[in-house]
Amino acid sequence: MSEEKKLKKVLGRADALVLAFGAMIGWGWVVLSGDWVLEAGVLGAIIAFLIGGALVIFIGMVYSELAAAMPKAGGELVYTLRGIGPVASFIASWAIALGYISVVSFEAVALPNVLEFIFPDYKAGYMYTITNYDVYFTWVAVGMVASVFVTAVNYIGVKFAASVQMILTVLILAVGVMLIFGSGMNGELANAEPLLQGGAKGIIAVIIATPFMFVGFDVIPQAAEELNMKPKSIGKLLITSVILAVVFYIGIIYAVGFGIDKEGLMNAELSTAEAMANVYGGEIFGVILVFGGIAGIMTSWNGFIIGGSRVLYAMAETKMLPAWFGKLHPKYKTPSNAILFIGLLATISPLFGTPMLGWLVDAGGSTIVIAYLMVTVAFLRLRKNEPDMPRPFKAGKTNLIAVIGLVLSIGIGVQYLPGMPAGLGSHEWIILLGWWLIGVFFMVTHYGKYRDITYMGDGKISKNA
Repeated sequence: MSEEKKLKKVLGRADALVLAFGAMIGWGWVVLSGDWVLEAGVLGAIIAFLIGGALVIFIGMVYSELAAAMPKAGGELVYTLRGIGPVASFIASWAIALGYISVVSFEAVALPNVLEFIFPDYKAGYMYTITNYDVYFTWVAVGMVASVFVTAVNYIGVKFAASVQMILTVLILAVGVMLIFGSGMNGELANAEPLLQGGAKGIIAVIIATPFMFVGFDVIPQAAEELNMKPKSIGKLLITSVILAVVFYIGIIYAVGFGIDKEGLMNAELSTAEAMANVYGGEIFGVILVFGGIAGIMTSWNGFIIGGSRVLYAMAETKMLPAWFGKLHPKYKTPSNAILFIGLLATISPLFGTPMLGWLVDAGGSTIVIAYLMVTVAFLRLRKNEPDMPRPFKAGKTNLIAVIGLVLSIGIGVQYLPGMPAGLGSHEWIILLGWWLIGVFFMVTHYGKYRDITYMGDGKISKNA
């Protein structure tokens, strides 16, 4: 591949760390933490995030070994291609692509929603009602304009996008630490009682949310070709980002549970902001937290456009998708068409109103688990079939970590099925059906182009001899 057609190696360690951490810490910690506490209690929610975090750490270890061994854009595509085969590679790639795109679209809906806390009367220009939610022109416009902005940031270069990510991530951390410190000083145990609520059902309900909350660490392997560092460092950074995210989420759950009582949580528009205002004794502090939440929206948005566009780019490079998705901008060396495609989907998402938030969390979460499951299978097959493959970073001497990740992935994935406590609703199934119908179309029509591809182990994906 000529230099003109290559992605630029411009990202350092700090860039990679904030891209992954910022992608994982989006808006969910602001808008959903109160629901987690109400579902399972403070202790129950913490247990749920420890279990969900364990899944992601085990999966993250698997990704770390594979990313260090095969530092190529596409992540899941490359690992499953070499470990299982081209059809499985298509399925895993298409699954994670929806996961990424659902998060990007989620943020485009979350931003206008959060602004209601700061400007409660800004909605004007009634358009229509969708699932009992009134959609207004100004509300939609905020999400659309922001989507255009984030798309433009990524279009003009990953280094610029990483610089923006750095600034916003520092803001998130500052606000999060401020909330945790305030609850530590002024929070009350009585607010958190009962510490366990809803029993096992409550804990499971929170666990189901964790794949969506933690997805983002795999932005690092998606951007592997743009990382200017040794392969071994990629694995270490990935695990570090996951551990930081687990600690952050648990800290926020503690802060909200101790910072505001159950009645306050049930009546709060934004429970995290209300907890901040309560522990510091002023509404202005709630507004400060909301600005931290807005920074989280932007970092997650930014990170997942990077991840999503790289997986679509890699699929086009391997002929799984039309070549249009694989076009690199001649000046910025970004997958410009893939970025525009994801940006367009995000831009139209606000037209569906706030109900779209829940639909995207559940639909995207289910496909994320599918991708994790398939990558873990690829890891185990590669350990068995290619024991001598160079592995700069190893996820343990045995396969125990991958087996645990596999079992946890299956366990969480089952919870999305009909009849389960967190079974998907009709809207989520419609999103999934539409996405997979499109995927099957490309998988079948392009099969003759990608059926013989393989990862050669030298950084190249080529046709089998």
